Amino acid sequence: MNEPNSYEIAVDTDRINVDRVHHWLSTDTYWALGRERDVVERAIRGSVNIGVYDATGDQVAYARIVTDLATFAWLCDVYVSRDHRAAGIGRALVTAARDYLAPYKLKRVILATHDAHGLYSQLGFAPLPNPEHWMVLSAEG
Repeated sequence: MNEPNSYEIAVDTDRINVDRVHHWLSTDTYWALGRERDVVERAIRGSVNIGVYDATGDQVAYARIVTDLATFAWLCDVYVSRDHRAAGIGRALVTAARDYLAPYKLKRVILATHDAHGLYSQLGFAPLPNPEHWMVLSAEG
């Protein structure tokens, strides 16, 4: 296991290992099981992408930000490889995303989680105020 300081975090779409990200998301997440590769590719092309790389340069984590860089962002597809969990990478990845967005002074940065509320709350995220004001148009019907 690498030490936490031996990881590199980069906001660089060209470094993203699309095959690896597709595998992670489509086989090992509750939110994207079965997601097709072309969908992952389109999502990457239309987003700000953050990768975490170990000392050998292998990608070990990923996060995606959908944003206009003016008023709004959605942090999504946050994933840490099973072999690198419990090393503080998730916290570092979300912190990097938050810090990347900070200079834009966005009105709202949102995310959705089923099981990581504790982590996200430690980094400044809170439950959505007035959720009754929000609506969704879902392909799931």
